[in-house]
Amino acid sequence: MKKVFAKKDIFTRYSGNPIITVYDIPYSANAVFNAGAIKYKNEYLLLLRVEDRQGKSHLTVARSSDGKTNWKIEKSPLIYPQPTVFIYEEFGCEDPRITYIPEDDCYYITYTAYSRYGPAVALARTKNFKKVEKMGLIYPPNNKDAVLFPEKINGRYAMLHRPVAGDIEHIWIAYSSDLIHWGNHEVVLVEKGGPWWDGFKVGAGAVPIKTSEGWLIIYHGVKMMPSGPIYRLGAALLDLENPAKVKKRCPEWLLSPQEVYERIGDVNNVVFTCGAIVEDNQIYLYYGAADSCIALAFAEIDQILSILIEGDLQTK
Repeated sequence: MKKVFAKKDIFTRYSGNPIITVYDIPYSANAVFNAGAIKYKNEYLLLLRVEDRQGKSHLTVARSSDGKTNWKIEKSPLIYPQPTVFIYEEFGCEDPRITYIPEDDCYYITYTAYSRYGPAVALARTKNFKKVEKMGLIYPPNNKDAVLFPEKINGRYAMLHRPVAGDIEHIWIAYSSDLIHWGNHEVVLVEKGGPWWDGFKVGAGAVPIKTSEGWLIIYHGVKMMPSGPIYRLGAALLDLENPAKVKKRCPEWLLSPQEVYERIGDVNNVVFTCGAIVEDNQIYLYYGAADSCIALAFAEIDQILSILIEGDLQTK
């Protein structure tokens, strides 16, 4: 594998960015961002986080034949707050990740259930993205950025998540036999502290991508500046059989806020992913930009692996 050094962002932005803005939503809304992504019935499907004009978020399906243009957006949400039924999402449903488990022939959606009690991790499932079953909370507050691995590991479901302990926000992993009871928690990836681009906090992004070298994860890292936080995206490689073990962690970011739509919005200086789709060796990375719109960027898996394999080794 050819050694590659990053002199600029590894991910290349789609020339038509942003691909979805609030003006594309077929009903009243404030912003659209942080979408889960999956290939479904030969279409590219996004589960959009849409913030309404009250400030609460819900999740709406969008479809495209090429993953770039002509997005068809549903006129009503798939997942929305139902506080009289489920009080833990009274303030909104946020930041979905979609994982297909072939063994179950089911699509699982992890999302943040936000309420007066804080952000928590909720799980839902669907067969067709028309009807959805909410399975309830699986992690209590304060916890978010949860993503389910696309297959069982040693006979158990595995999930990355990000609990908060004071000012500490690391990525953890947990396992389950039934998707309800979770245990065997271990720290996977730590915030580095100091001046690092991912020193203030880290969080899981898209569904882990299985490669011959290990589980490739795209995660967000935050650096706190006097003017506020900067959200960037980086990568790490986890062991296939024991994903709590970090084999490699890229010391540099792979995508950073540079364009106007990434720099200026409801939250400035943010690129944040909840979903990616792999086509052959290419990653279609869908990301929220400045908490205001959705953009798309591309990278080759081999290129990212080259950077990781030839880069410095950091166990956590």
